[in-house]
Amino acid sequence: MIEIKFDKDNNKSIAYDNDAKIGECDYIETEETWNIVHTEVSNLYQGQGIARKLVENIIENAKKYNKKLIADCSYAKKIIDKN
Repeated sequence: MIEIKFDKDNNKSIAYDNDAKIGECDYIETEETWNIVHTEVSNLYQGQGIARKLVENIIENAKKYNKKLIADCSYAKKIIDKN
């Protein structure tokens, strides 16, 4: 079962399949903004919507922490623009 966890201390959301890390979405935090800079999913798990879930997890937490969200990562930018 795929599980998405938010790791605020390390500025990322991480996807796990049981104990195996299969993807992550990283952001850089400034005073008011989170900038998503990288999203990656293991080749074995691509095409399952995991990258989208990772980005959406960052979006949800940005709202929770009242942060403006931007993205240098082109994939994340597409997801943010749709939301």
